[in-house]
Amino acid sequence: MSLFEHPSFADHEHVSFFCDPASGLRAIVAIHSTAPMGVAGGGCRMVDYPSSAEALTDALRLSKAMSYKLALAGLPSGGAKTVVIADPRRDKTEALLRALGRCVDRLGGRYIIAEDVGTTPADMQLIGEETQYVVGRKADTTPATGYGVFVGLRHAAKRRLERDVEGLHVAIQGVGGVGSHLARHLHEAGARLTVADPDRDAVAEAERRFDAESVSTDAIYDVPADVFAPCALGGTVDSSTVARLGVGMVAGGANNQLASPAVARTLANREIVFAPDFVLNMGGVLGAAQEGLQLGGDDADDIDEAKAFASCNRIAEVLDDVFTLSRREDLLPHEAAERLAQRAIADMTS
Repeated sequence: MSLFEHPSFADHEHVSFFCDPASGLRAIVAIHSTAPMGVAGGGCRMVDYPSSAEALTDALRLSKAMSYKLALAGLPSGGAKTVVIADPRRDKTEALLRALGRCVDRLGGRYIIAEDVGTTPADMQLIGEETQYVVGRKADTTPATGYGVFVGLRHAAKRRLERDVEGLHVAIQGVGGVGSHLARHLHEAGARLTVADPDRDAVAEAERRFDAESVSTDAIYDVPADVFAPCALGGTVDSSTVARLGVGMVAGGANNQLASPAVARTLANREIVFAPDFVLNMGGVLGAAQEGLQLGGDDADDIDEAKAFASCNRIAEVLDDVFTLSRREDLLPHEAAERLAQRAIADMTS
């Protein structure tokens, strides 16, 4: 199967495959769009993918979602993604990161790299010694991302479940960076939490700080809650896990939560509302934009949390548009969000 026939290929402008035998680097950079200003941005995900085919699928899906997220956030940049096929705990070295920086530099500014799962601001600092096309070397966007997910979850619950956060039972899958911030805001608002994470220290922290109950990483799908919040890696909501869910809504911070677009219909058939992930997790890019960290901008020392959090109110506004279009045109919320993003991209490029 050629790249152009790949099920996740969505008229991507550019896909690069990079290999540096000396450092062990194997990476894919997928640029979905550089419209309207000739630049695309997105994080660098470092995961020990089982195969290069799975890495390519992830890169294609994540870069498209990034385009949609930036468009709905009202930011004039296209979406892209880097995936590095490596275990960040074992394979991440200075040589590998420098090699990645040189690869990004070869793209001549069409792509701006940032941190994502498996990479850190310190990694971006090192990559930045090989290329100027990098952001996020100092500022941490996870607090804004986590708060944005909270804003979106709260608004979606009020609009579609007719429930306030106080007393709401939320099952959180993954309490790392974004998941832990989401848990904090939910706890402070009076929600009841059940959490799961392979990191036992992260689970213990959630139990201590947020009065959370915990279950195994597999049992989280069986928790009879109001909301299931995926905040780990993508693709965990599939036909088999949907059948186990006992919730009224799926709303979390992970990218590409649905294993395939068809799962959105499976959720709807079970009367489970899906709050589109690329809407809920746009808080990071909204917060970064407040401090001049938008793609191609100057890096800042830190993000003003008050400004970043205030910018997340846009998430509730976008969700209103999504749910309104969904009901008016009989679309699934996921379909409505994609249509709104496509319209925003068309408006920016016209």
